[in-house]
Amino acid sequence: MSRSPSPPFRMLVFSKTAGYRHESIPAGINALKNFAATSGHIDCDASEEASIINPENLARYRVLVFLHTSGDFLNEAQLSALKGFVRGGGGFVGIHGTSNGMPSDTWFKELVGAGFTNHPEPQDGVIKIEDTADFLTKDFPAEWKWHDEWYNFRTNPRSNVKVLLSIDEKCYQGGTMGTDHPLAWYHEFEGGRSFYTALGHFSEAWANERFFSHVTRGIYWTAGVF
Repeated sequence: MSRSPSPPFRMLVFSKTAGYRHESIPAGINALKNFAATSGHIDCDASEEASIINPENLARYRVLVFLHTSGDFLNEAQLSALKGFVRGGGGFVGIHGTSNGMPSDTWFKELVGAGFTNHPEPQDGVIKIEDTADFLTKDFPAEWKWHDEWYNFRTNPRSNVKVLLSIDEKCYQGGTMGTDHPLAWYHEFEGGRSFYTALGHFSEAWANERFFSHVTRGIYWTAGVF
């Protein structure tokens, strides 16, 4: 996907867990740091220390990538700092397990777009690209065969977000959302931009060109590049 030259920006990959911890976190950090290093215009930091989620430090970043964050990983002050970052125009990217983060906080679920409930055993499925003309999925095939944990969500986010990817529950076992099962989306939220994908449970995903393009396009969109 061609893009005009991007202005430089800094992003933070944040992967603190207070619940289930994905084994693919190191692979994701390495891939994102390599992406930034080779981009020529992105600086990337990575941390699991929640104390860095404060107004002064977050002011250094244009994009926060929450990588498989789980459980109640932020305290009240840190959550307030995240709200200030988003409301100040910051970009937020949530990967897979992040929809299982801050389970008791309504605002965080709204930022992500939906809250995780459960998933069946990982299995093959066929992803539907909802709009092949969208700038985040342009040049993707109409269907995409993939192996992952297919997350079920507490609510369907479609009325509040632009859905990019979805799945027909007839192609696998264990779906609970019925005829409309979104998997990835983006939306403008309280002054900022948010992108979420339910894909990416396995380390191998980060070596897959299409998945990685899916994530990096989300990063660029939340950064306001396009």
